[in-house]
Amino acid sequence: MRIIVSGGGTGGHIYPALTIADTIKKLHPEAEIRFVGTTHGLEKDLVPRAGYPIDFIDVQGFKRSLSADTFRSVYKLFTGLHDAKKLLDTYRPHLVIGTGGYVCGPVVFLAAMKGIPTCVQEQNALPGVTNKILSHFVKKIFLGYREADKYFKGKAQKVFTGNPIRDEIMSRTRWEALRSFNLDVHKKTILIAGGSLGANSINKAAFQLEKNLSGRDDVQVLHATGKNNYEAYEKQIAESGGFKSNIHVSPYLYDMPMALAAADLAVFRAGAIGLAELTAKGIPSILVPFPFATANHQEFNARALEAEGAAQVILDRELTGDKLQEKVERLLLHDEELWQMKQAAARAGRPEAAMEIAKQATALINNRET
Repeated sequence: MRIIVSGGGTGGHIYPALTIADTIKKLHPEAEIRFVGTTHGLEKDLVPRAGYPIDFIDVQGFKRSLSADTFRSVYKLFTGLHDAKKLLDTYRPHLVIGTGGYVCGPVVFLAAMKGIPTCVQEQNALPGVTNKILSHFVKKIFLGYREADKYFKGKAQKVFTGNPIRDEIMSRTRWEALRSFNLDVHKKTILIAGGSLGANSINKAAFQLEKNLSGRDDVQVLHATGKNNYEAYEKQIAESGGFKSNIHVSPYLYDMPMALAAADLAVFRAGAIGLAELTAKGIPSILVPFPFATANHQEFNARALEAEGAAQVILDRELTGDKLQEKVERLLLHDEELWQMKQAAARAGRPEAAMEIAKQATALINNRET
């Protein structure tokens, strides 16, 4: 069983691809899986680190406005198609899976034209352009959100699976997580993170929140500021007189699965995979969508969870310390509301998504349905 997986640019496309590949290997240890990406995406580092071979094609995305760069993108598209054809002719895969990003366009499209079984996985409630185009050619689209269904007009079969998440997310327990971070078992834990690089707007609002929660005996905070923001945040804490021991601030949480296991409430951005991990663990959340995400897709993700009762949304431009404090205090005070959000998050979670995708994707090889 020879499989090509293509998706890249950002972690939001690469991590789902790696999770799907790992799950296929569990089902089919003999499977030969190769990745296709570009040399200027994160995949050039993340994929080899995960132990998979990767080939590179020369292609770049199109900007949303017409410019001189558009002509370069057209040229790169043809070089990408040429590179993709060589790879497909060399490896002769039985299956090609795309997880988004412009790099997967040439590979998945040509594979479909050659009659090779193809499918794509769409992480967001508002789909990306590449996957919308590919929907006219692939066999199946695996949807991270039901709300994405209406945006795909192609002939592909659309299957709602949820987004694939790492095994470690479900394997960590609350008790080992609390011990790991030296947290109090009797206090509610608020997890605050603005992504791997942090988020200035969230940090600014969180500072006021944490200053007010410092020393409380009913709540504790686990906050990752982002590496670039940590020193300035620590200086701000020191200048304010310091926080008590129930406020835990670090530049980065290297074991996010463990942090999630400790959380009773999360303050997060609204990236698709982060939300999939939150809901798989049944964690209620206050979401602050990244305002510069492509086509504002993070707000679509956040609103989808809000509609299910699993999250509350504060737009980045409206985020203040007072507003965040108000929402957090209400949830701390009203256990029933927090519990209802937790239940809604658990209902929205799809911890089995990776296995479902792996089974249905590999079934395409023999034209079988699962």
